[in-house]
Amino acid sequence: MPPERELKRVVRRGRQARGGVVERVGEVRKEITITGNLTVQELADLLNVRGTDVIKRLMARGIMASVNQGLDVDMAALLAQDLGSVPTVAIPERAEAAKAQIAGVASRPPVITVMGHVDHGKTSLLDAIRETKVTDQEAGGITQHIGASRVEWRGRDIIFLDTPGHEAFTAMRARGAKVTDIAVLVVAADDGVMPQTVEALNHARAAKVPVVVAINKIDKPGSEPDRVKRELADLGLLPEEWGGDTVMVPVSAKTRDGLQDLLEMLLLVADLQDLRADPDAVAVGTIVEAQLDRGRGPVATVLILNGTLRVGDTIVAGSTCGRVRALFDDRGRRLDDAGPSTPVEVLGLELVPEAGDSLQVTADDKTARDLAARQTEVAHARDADVANRLRLDDIHKRISEGQVKDLNLVVKADVQGSAEAVAQALAKVSHAEVRVNVIHAGVGAITESDVMLAAASGAIVIGFNVRPDSGAKRASDQNHVDIRTYRIIYEAVDDIKAAITGMLKPIIRDVVVGHATVRAAFKLPKGGFVAGCYVTDGKMVKNSPVRVLRDNIVIHEGRVDSLKRFKDDVREVTAGYECGMGVSGYSDVREGDVFEAVGKEEVPR
Repeated sequence: MPPERELKRVVRRGRQARGGVVERVGEVRKEITITGNLTVQELADLLNVRGTDVIKRLMARGIMASVNQGLDVDMAALLAQDLGSVPTVAIPERAEAAKAQIAGVASRPPVITVMGHVDHGKTSLLDAIRETKVTDQEAGGITQHIGASRVEWRGRDIIFLDTPGHEAFTAMRARGAKVTDIAVLVVAADDGVMPQTVEALNHARAAKVPVVVAINKIDKPGSEPDRVKRELADLGLLPEEWGGDTVMVPVSAKTRDGLQDLLEMLLLVADLQDLRADPDAVAVGTIVEAQLDRGRGPVATVLILNGTLRVGDTIVAGSTCGRVRALFDDRGRRLDDAGPSTPVEVLGLELVPEAGDSLQVTADDKTARDLAARQTEVAHARDADVANRLRLDDIHKRISEGQVKDLNLVVKADVQGSAEAVAQALAKVSHAEVRVNVIHAGVGAITESDVMLAAASGAIVIGFNVRPDSGAKRASDQNHVDIRTYRIIYEAVDDIKAAITGMLKPIIRDVVVGHATVRAAFKLPKGGFVAGCYVTDGKMVKNSPVRVLRDNIVIHEGRVDSLKRFKDDVREVTAGYECGMGVSGYSDVREGDVFEAVGKEEVPR
C-alpha cells in the first residue's frame, strides 16, 4: 500500500502518524523516521507496537503518561531505541545531536573526593586549583558555595566534592549513595603517612574507589616524596614507577607545581573507567547536602548522575517532593538545566531532604507524592534493616542461615603495635564458611568515623584498651553498630572464634555506672594526690572499680579509695555534684582526666 494511502487510513483512525508507515501490530519496525513531536499512540503506531508497550517504557524511566501524552523528538527516539528500533531524526540541525543522545553513551565528567590527614593540605590544594583557573581566566572554579565544584581543564570538566573528609564520604555511602568516581589521597611530603591517612585510605578501599595520591608540600624543606612512596607501598599502594598501578603525583599547593600533572592524571584515570551517562534520560541525582534557608526555603545541593534536570521539572527526593523553581551552579549563576555530573543548588522542595537521598524527576505532582510516600516506606524498611545489623551475639545464627560470608571488623587500639597485633590475630581466625576481614586498624579512641565505616561495611568495631567517644556512642546507637572493647587480645580472639562456632557462653560484662571529670589535682600533706572532680553522669561509688581515661584511652584501672563531699567521707556522689576522689595506685592526676566508674552484670549470649 502506498505511504500516502496508509497515512490517510491512520488519519481516519484518529491518529496522525509522522514520518513512517504503519503495519499491523506485531514485530517492532527495525527502522523509523521521526520528523517532529508526537503523542505516545502515534509513536506506538510508527513502531508497530501497542500504546501500552510505550507507556511501560516510560514508566521504567519514572514517567507516568497516557496514550495522548505528548513526546518531544528526543524522548520519542529514546523510547524507540528501548523497544528495539533504530530511529532517524529527520531534523537537519538536530540530527547529529540526537544521534549522540540516542546512543546514551556520552562521556561524563569524573567526580572526585579529596581525603587525607588533617593539615596535609586538602583545602589548600583545592584552593590552588581554583586560583590557577582564575589566573588562566578559564570557566569554572572551586568554591565553598554549594559543597561541590566544577573545574575546567583543557576543555573538560572535573567535579570536586568539597566534603569535610572521609567521614562525610562514608556517611553518604552508608545511606547507599555512591557518587565518587576517584578518591584523591593527600599526603604531606614532609610529614608522611599519618593515622588519618591510613583511615582515609581504608574508607576509599571499602568503597572500592580508585585512589590517586597527591604528595603535597614538595616545596617545603625536609620533604621526602620517596619516603612517602615507601610508606604507601607498605600499605599496599605501589607507585606506577615501581611497577605498581597507583598514580602518585608530587604537587605543591603553595607554588602550584604539579597541579597540571594532577589534573591530567585524574582525567586519565577517569578515561580508564570510561565514565558515561545519558543526557536525555529522566534526571536522577544524589543530595550532597541540604539546609533550610530563611529566605529561599529548603535548598538542596544535588549532583546529577544521569539525565538532565530542568527548571519546572517535578521532582522527588527521599520522602519530600516539589517542583524545580530555580537552579544555581557552583558560582551562584542561574541555570536553565543541568546535565550529568553537574553539581547544582535546587530550590523548590517542600521539605529539607537528607544527604545521600536520591533525587529523580517524575511526570506530575501526583506521581511525585506517591513516590515520596513509597520512599518513606523504603526508609522505614532501611531503618529496620539497620536495626538488624550484624552483632557478635547472633553471628552463628546468621552463618547457619547462610547470611554471613564475610565478617568485617574495624579495630582500634591504644598504640600502633597493639593495633597490628590485634588485627593480625583476628585475621587468622578461620572458619569453613566465614572469612574474617579487618577493613581498618587504627590508633586512638573509637570515633564516629570508625562507626560510620562499620555501618557502611556491615562491620563490628573491636576496641583494645580504648573507649568510644561521645560521637561514636551516639552514632552506634543510631546505626545499631556493635562495639566491643577488650583489655586482653586473646579475649577478643576467643570471642570471635566462639561467635563463629556458636559456642558463646553467658559472660560477666562491665557496665558503666558514671563519669566524673577531673577539674583540679591536690597534693596531700602525707603524700599522694586527690582529684577534685565533677560528676557529669551516673554516680561515683566508694570502693567501686574505676577506669582512668585520658583522651578516651584507658591509662589506669583501680578502685575508688576515697570519696569526699567537702570534708566528709561519703558512700556515693551523684551527677551534678562536685567531690574529691582518690584512685588506688594512681597519682598522675591531670586536669581533664575522666574517671569512669564500672559495675558488673551477667549478660546471656
